Amino acid sequence: MAIADVYDALVSKRVYKPAMPHDQAVCIVAAEAGTHFDPELSAIFMEVAAQFRDISEELSDESPENAVT
Repeated sequence: MAIADVYDALVSKRVYKPAMPHDQAVCIVAAEAGTHFDPELSAIFMEVAAQFRDISEELSDESPENAVT
């Protein structure tokens, strides 16, 4: 769960920070493999990182289909 939580925090816009690009967030997760994150889970994350990007974009508050009208 930590990898998903950190990824979401990095790529999501917050009142105190802009959203980080997907590629930069993936690099941070990769850099923390073996220290902050389990290396095996980090490797699995790297294999499915594109799916994380797609889901994040689909569910983003910035996504047109999620806009409040």
